[in-house]
Amino acid sequence: METKKEKYTFDELREIIARLRAEDGCPWDREQTHQSLIPCLRNEAEEVVEAIEKKDEANLCEELGDVLLQVLMHSQIAEEMGEFTLDDVIDTVSRKMIRRHPHVFGDAVARTPEECLRLWEEIKAKERETKAKNP
Repeated sequence: METKKEKYTFDELREIIARLRAEDGCPWDREQTHQSLIPCLRNEAEEVVEAIEKKDEANLCEELGDVLLQVLMHSQIAEEMGEFTLDDVIDTVSRKMIRRHPHVFGDAVARTPEECLRLWEEIKAKERETKAKNP
């Protein structure tokens, strides 16, 4: 894979992560698990918050990339274990966003940020109830 491209795509990043985890990839990346990556994910999330608080947009861009890397690594590990894929993650969050925004994607009405938040919390509470009844 070329290293001096002008710009990489999301699909190319997915390929890079898969290559790092491949048999002939990086020994460190290959041995990572969901558990072993917890400190990395926490650290990267904290660095995003820090960049936001400092209003450091250049660093925010880099730190968001590091969080995205964590999402891709966890998704790759899960795919290798037959649990789920990155496409499943994308589908799940897309469905959640549509479900929790009926004022945008349905016929509910929410005109203020407070009404949106109330609606979100009501839907989230109903989802929890459903999960509790149908584990």
